[in-house]
Amino acid sequence: MKTNELIVLSRDCEAIQIPSGQKVMLPAGSRVTVTQSLGGSYTVTTEQGYLVRIANKDADAIGEEAEASQAERLTAAAGPADLDKLVWDQLKTCFDPEIPVNIVDLGLVYHCQVTPLPEGGNKVDVKFTLTAQGCGMGQVLKGDMESKILSLSGVKDVGVEVVFDPPWHPSMMSDAAKIQLGFM
Repeated sequence: MKTNELIVLSRDCEAIQIPSGQKVMLPAGSRVTVTQSLGGSYTVTTEQGYLVRIANKDADAIGEEAEASQAERLTAAAGPADLDKLVWDQLKTCFDPEIPVNIVDLGLVYHCQVTPLPEGGNKVDVKFTLTAQGCGMGQVLKGDMESKILSLSGVKDVGVEVVFDPPWHPSMMSDAAKIQLGFM
């Protein structure tokens, strides 16, 4: 998909306003410009200048096909070490809607652990932070992580927690992210 291309919505479409996290309804016929298309979601600017996030399930409203999830494209994990890698791979498909770098390379994921459950399957616990404590997108990113991790075969439970200690700082980004964002 081309970014910075003007698109007319083909139908009413739910979106999430950035950075407040408030749900809004964009009516059919609204004109939007796609600014970012990453991880199965679309960040667009409305005619009024608002930045909003459109979910993968609503891709058809902007003339796109919904992407198959990464979990659907992956084969089943052979063991716990493979599942750990697949969880990290899923987390790398989660993006801050204002920054074109995944949350892992941004340094937002502080903890990720896969634990076998006695009754079978696994629980995944994740602790992550936000680039700014007041950002309203925390619950949106949390929900994105939960659904993507739960889509993996063998995962029965997910616990995702937003934490603010230690506070995030650009020094926590990977070198690749720093280069991409012009910090190096």
